[in-house]
Amino acid sequence: MNQKNIHWYPGHMKKAFQELEGRLKLIDVVIEICDARAPISSRNPFLSQILQNKKKVIVLSKKDMVESSLLSPFIDAYKKEGLVLPFGIYTPSDIKKLKILIEESAIEKREKEKRKGLKPQPIKVMVVGIPNVGKSSLINALVGKESASKANKPGHTRAQQWIRSLKEFDLLDTPGILPPHYEDKLIATHLAWIGAIPEEILPIEELFDSLIAFLLPKYQKEIATRFHLEEDSFSSLTALKEGIAKSRGLLLKEGKYDLDAVEKVFLKEFKEGKIVHTIVDTLC
Repeated sequence: MNQKNIHWYPGHMKKAFQELEGRLKLIDVVIEICDARAPISSRNPFLSQILQNKKKVIVLSKKDMVESSLLSPFIDAYKKEGLVLPFGIYTPSDIKKLKILIEESAIEKREKEKRKGLKPQPIKVMVVGIPNVGKSSLINALVGKESASKANKPGHTRAQQWIRSLKEFDLLDTPGILPPHYEDKLIATHLAWIGAIPEEILPIEELFDSLIAFLLPKYQKEIATRFHLEEDSFSSLTALKEGIAKSRGLLLKEGKYDLDAVEKVFLKEFKEGKIVHTIVDTLC
């Protein structure tokens, strides 16, 4: 898994990155969203570089798909960069916490307005991250209505859009932006596992095999429970695929097991958090 230079950089992302840089001078606070299931792999290092001088709140989205004890070390590590919040879009207390953290990040702005005798102006908040980490969903949760377009697929948002439905904040939704390439194939693999980049970027058999290799040492019991597998199903990778196929009735016309369908089903259910709630990254 050490092959280098995995490319997936559609033209709209390059344009979006340039537009993002141009807007930064207008922004008071940046919300950088990463996926709690891959809190390292789902961050764009190029975004981190250009945002380093901005007040920032790091949001670990989809926290309900991760065991909280696994997330704690990442929260501690990211506190060095700014305020950090594990976030669930259906958790009202998290939405309230995020609003408070945005206000805390804009204290200097508020003090400056007060010194000049100005009325408090809306805090200009830019929401950034790679594709499919929940940017538009977070904005809709803050606003309280479907103001930002969203879809559960990478690369859905293609253009920046201001959401001006809040008295306290003006929110700028931005397209998901990936690095031009990944020097470490493992990062791209992690992102494909969680659905942040299309599975097609890597062979699906390779994604399945690598995910199984990652999960089995710790989560054999959970896999067995999910797919109603017996102990002998774990004797080999082929036996495991056949066991899953038998459990789900994935058969070809000739009566053979549809192993391609097994790979797709397993990856889909892992993305949806139906097999196990875990983190695919490791802190150095």
